[in-house]
Amino acid sequence: YGMRAVKSIIVAAGSLKRAEPETEELLLTMRAIKDVNLPKFTQEDIPLFDGITQDLFPGLKLPEPDYGSLSTALQDAAVGQGLEEVPAFLSKCVQLWETLLVRH
Repeated sequence: YGMRAVKSIIVAAGSLKRAEPETEELLLTMRAIKDVNLPKFTQEDIPLFDGITQDLFPGLKLPEPDYGSLSTALQDAAVGQGLEEVPAFLSKCVQLWETLLVRH
């Protein structure tokens, strides 16, 4: 785990805190860790990562984020391109979007 990865998490946590100042910092930290790291993992790695985060943050449950218009736009784009609305594909698209938010 390099310093660049730590910096990405700190930047993501700071952005979340500015966007949601009333939210508990522990929740924001866990969400930042997931937002930064989850897109990098394969399907097989995700259960292991979930186990590690549960060990770090026992009993803490993240609420499902509401992507609202992003989800609708992704579904419309998939249908427009003749693709099926496969949940794993849509999830990866959201993860790419989150990665872009953190890195740019």
